[in-house]
Amino acid sequence: MGTTSLAFSRRHPFSCWLSSMLMCFAGGLLACFLLGEPVITPFRRHDDVMLASAVWYTVFYSPFDLVYKLACLKPVKVLLCVAKEVQRAHKISHGVAYATKLYPESYMVQVLVGVSKGAGSGVVKIVEQLVRGAWIPSQHEMLRPSFTTKACVIASLVFTLERNSMYVTAPHDLVYLCVVGFFVYFKLSALLLGVNDPFAPVENLFCAVFMGGICDALHKAVDATREEATAGKKKIEDDIVDDKKWKKADKKNK
Repeated sequence: MGTTSLAFSRRHPFSCWLSSMLMCFAGGLLACFLLGEPVITPFRRHDDVMLASAVWYTVFYSPFDLVYKLACLKPVKVLLCVAKEVQRAHKISHGVAYATKLYPESYMVQVLVGVSKGAGSGVVKIVEQLVRGAWIPSQHEMLRPSFTTKACVIASLVFTLERNSMYVTAPHDLVYLCVVGFFVYFKLSALLLGVNDPFAPVENLFCAVFMGGICDALHKAVDATREEATAGKKKIEDDIVDDKKWKKADKKNK
């Protein structure tokens, strides 16, 4: 919601609550949608909804905004983010395991469900914006995937390979621990060191080699060389014409 969140929560409390619930249960909503299950399923436990609603209320309506200010303190924020990443790894593992039971032969479905469980909020954010009366079509995960979504794709691939192939032979507990460490390490790097997207250099190199980057650069270089050659040739022709005019004028003066 940004800087207008406080004013929005006062003006539209129901919309604020509904958008918050969509974000809290985004992974389950998206996974149910992909699997053809009732989208309302993530709200089947009233205690989860009540807990999420209590957190929502304390964040937006606590006296003097104390809860939000407390959550923004660096030590508290680090603890909350670590807990969130541990939960994210659990959701991805559970999503892959659930999809494996339903579609044991489809690795793609297993990966998609795992990613949906771990990073569903980025996709459901489009619906959440509509609930708040906002629409920013240029900002969503399909156009600009965040590091969290990319990391969830990798984690889902690892869990899928661990369950279905012989390439990952380590015990499940060890794989799970490595995935948790992966999420926590890069989240702490982003919070404490300002490392936003460690995949960016690899992506740039991959796009340059396999997505037409080198060909486009060569094409631009060839076009620039042609333009320089054309400009140089035209300049020489103009100099010759000017020289002829100067000679004619010199003869007339004589």
